[in-house]
Amino acid sequence: MTKTLIDWTDLLQQAINARNYAYAPYSHYKVGAALLTKSGQVYTGCNIENAGYSSTICAERTAIFKAVSVGELDFVAMAIVTTNAGAPCGVCRQVIREFATDLPILVGDIEGNYQIFTLTELLPHSFGPESLSYDFLNKLS
Repeated sequence: MTKTLIDWTDLLQQAINARNYAYAPYSHYKVGAALLTKSGQVYTGCNIENAGYSSTICAERTAIFKAVSVGELDFVAMAIVTTNAGAPCGVCRQVIREFATDLPILVGDIEGNYQIFTLTELLPHSFGPESLSYDFLNKLS
């Protein structure tokens, strides 16, 4: 099994670049994300707001959904960039958890300052697909 090396500087820069494409006419809070997969491919994303706020999608989920939509399911690291190094929202943390139990996540700002966290640090006591039980379906048949 090949271990994918993480170039944090490159991943950070790709997240900064992705942030330039954010569509944030309501909050004016632009976010960029870059997701490194086991294959070495990087998928970027930006937040895309909508007047119906619940239709808005975060940069992190955009990057993840792009990767998953082409069959990439093995994530190695993620970089997230905002003006003030804001951490991912709860929904994004849960989506990340669906695919990567303890992903290292760089949380940075547009000046290049950052900290690296594990998903466990950002989402302690989480649950994932392995936590769900579908035994009740067997009882119905």
